[in-house]
Amino acid sequence: MRLDPAPVTPEDVELAGTIVIDALAGSVEADWSLSAGGLSWSCWATLAHVCDCLISYTGQLADRAETDYVPFVVRVKESASPAGLLRVVRVAAGLLAAVCRSTPEDVRAYHPSGMADPEGFAAMGVAELLVHGNDVAHGLGVSFHVEPGLASRVLARLFPRTAIADDDPWQVLLWAHGRIRLPGRVQANGWTWTGAPIGERD
Repeated sequence: MRLDPAPVTPEDVELAGTIVIDALAGSVEADWSLSAGGLSWSCWATLAHVCDCLISYTGQLADRAETDYVPFVVRVKESASPAGLLRVVRVAAGLLAAVCRSTPEDVRAYHPSGMADPEGFAAMGVAELLVHGNDVAHGLGVSFHVEPGLASRVLARLFPRTAIADDDPWQVLLWAHGRIRLPGRVQANGWTWTGAPIGERD
């Protein structure tokens, strides 16, 4: 299977947020202090981190940051319940999608993975939502599924040198983030996104 050449869109960010919310909404009464998958963070802390990242990406694009992160912090209240945390996920995904949608394609903003365009930040937001959403789902013991097209678009944007071959794109996306092993693929030590658009990459 070839990587999907279609761009990652603001609608994909909203879709990823919905996937996470729908998967976890039935577990809001569970113990969110449990570890999220193989992470050292709790399920609650992991999803709060996702919200932090999405808000940060929103700020980078809005500011057209050139050399560093915008010096502000927006945090989820520590008193927030799991249900409240899922509300923040919806807000954070919606804000990032809105800024990606309204920002001209030629705008670039700082990220350690490269000067990213709106699509790059959208792809990073989707990856944060899906990969960490899967971490939390595993920690809570619930299923989590991502359709191949969405996973393939994110792979094409953030891991352009990664071939899917005959594997499920969602499984390859998890592999690329070091979450699982796949037969025939070497497990990499660490991973790095490609934030810059094609033609602007080192």
